Amino acid sequence: MPGDIPAPPMTNGQASESGFKLGDFSIDEHKPIKVVCIGAGFSGIIAGIRFPQRIPNVELTIYDKNAGVGGTWFTNKYPGLACDIPAHCYQLTFEPKTDWSAFYAPGPEIRSYLQSVVDKYKLMRYIKLQHRVVHARYDEPSGKWHLRIRRPLDPRVSPASPPPPNAPPAQVGADEEGAYEEFEDTADLLFTGVGSLSRWKWPVIDGLKDFEGKLFHTADFEVGDGEQAWQEAIHDWKDKRVGVIGVGSSAIQIVPALQPRVKKIVNFVRGRTWIATPFSGAKMAELIKRDPDVENYVFTDEDKERFRDPEYYKQFRHELEADLNSVHPATIRDSDAQRAGRAAFHAHMKNKLTKKPWIADFLIPEFGVACRRLTAGPGYLESLCADNVDFQPTHIKHVTANGIELVDGTHEELDVLICATGYDYSFQLDFPIVGRGGATIQDKWAPHPSTYLAVCTDGFPNWFMSLGPNSGVGSGSLLALIERQVDYAVAAARKMQRERLKSVEVKKEAVADFDEYLEHYFPNTVYSEKCRSWYKMGKEEGRVVALWPGSCLHAVRALEHPRWEDFQYELPDGVKNRMHWLGDGQTYNEKTMTGDRAWYLNDDQVDFPPVPADELVQ
Repeated sequence: MPGDIPAPPMTNGQASESGFKLGDFSIDEHKPIKVVCIGAGFSGIIAGIRFPQRIPNVELTIYDKNAGVGGTWFTNKYPGLACDIPAHCYQLTFEPKTDWSAFYAPGPEIRSYLQSVVDKYKLMRYIKLQHRVVHARYDEPSGKWHLRIRRPLDPRVSPASPPPPNAPPAQVGADEEGAYEEFEDTADLLFTGVGSLSRWKWPVIDGLKDFEGKLFHTADFEVGDGEQAWQEAIHDWKDKRVGVIGVGSSAIQIVPALQPRVKKIVNFVRGRTWIATPFSGAKMAELIKRDPDVENYVFTDEDKERFRDPEYYKQFRHELEADLNSVHPATIRDSDAQRAGRAAFHAHMKNKLTKKPWIADFLIPEFGVACRRLTAGPGYLESLCADNVDFQPTHIKHVTANGIELVDGTHEELDVLICATGYDYSFQLDFPIVGRGGATIQDKWAPHPSTYLAVCTDGFPNWFMSLGPNSGVGSGSLLALIERQVDYAVAAARKMQRERLKSVEVKKEAVADFDEYLEHYFPNTVYSEKCRSWYKMGKEEGRVVALWPGSCLHAVRALEHPRWEDFQYELPDGVKNRMHWLGDGQTYNEKTMTGDRAWYLNDDQVDFPPVPADELVQ
């Protein structure tokens, strides 16, 4: 109204009647954020690169229970271990390797590749090995994760790294592995990349521990500390009778590796499986003009020299991976691609088993191709036909002191028993993760896990994951998906930091909607057919918990642009205005009169639009 005297403007720090006051920070003055990652396999290594690259003022710690980096590639060192997709498709998008020795790279090369990435990006400054997280709890008042970490006290095996600053005094104790100490740490954002192939387990077979010969699991640490330990273990096996239980990837690799080195192998096989022709083998043969019948082609010096040409290698890798990403239609039930795959693999297996054709009657499945994890397994079928290998499809009754008794009463005498029986695929983590209201992820994920796009779940704010439930791919390269899952977690951290949020949590209804999508997608695929698979927590039938509901490329697209509207947010205590993050109305460079104050003109900031050619203008 005329005559009214306007109120003077408020100055910075002066509160209005509502209690709002401007922040004492500039809009791009990056709030410190603390990130803890659990696991130093592929996921943790990518996280170690991307979080510091993209998040300013971040404090990052990566804890891993093992004595070395690599995750499952560190814990598994059995003879014959190799990648089961083409090596050139099993590498990071930004870190190419041109000197793989073979089409399916052996485990030591993959572990060496991972170590080289760690060394190149100097990630050991973030990684703490032999540090096992034993408890994680979300603290609602502070919006932080409180972690308890255990490490061995023996200085010969424990790296000399101090606990985090201001951590409570460490607690000491002892278990079957020796003396340890526990200390606490906190995180604004928790990222887990523990994977489903990290917790191996013994098979449930009566009398297993009564065996008096040498008993191993393919991922057993007691023998798996290095390839040399395995080589020493099998050095005197030339006169030994060896039993191998299983027909998954590990068994399919270890049987042909041991066959020439032992007196006898008995492969105990409970189920059936498809043995594939080499994935993208025809494309590889086309690209480098090699014999298409060679299952695990060994690259020549000439091949490797050609790969040193960046343009040639880029094109080679692109075409190979594009071919690998063309397999998805075969996973759809009753599709033409599925029928073609069955016919091709059936003929392949029958051809390889001509010396012992009866094995095909017990090994070739009735279920569709890819219902179980599909493995090419170079040399496996040939090894089954060797004179010193027995294929035993009769079920095991129990293990005896000197062998295995079958349900038909037959007894196989053995000197060595190897369990190639896999992992705990339940996604029931081996340490408690406690969310809002004291709820544990173990309870929430019973009888099966539920997530949002396989990267987070409701009731557990500020927690993102890679390789969690429904993260696997039935075709394509898993590493492309892992990179996008890390990117998603990094984007969440950036949002928390930029908007100065206390918590980011996916909405319960968003988790329910993704769950409904899962339930409707998988019945259209071969994964829902009756076959015992770790995709279904080791069961023949039931919910598919391990695989993404779609192709690898579909997953990459789905995670490309986060739908932030599917999340709910908490502001810091005492802050009610959602615009608090705008700060004091200026940028840091203006506030300090330092740095670039016309950065928006830089080439990497300007989006130059393409100019249409004259002939395209009508």
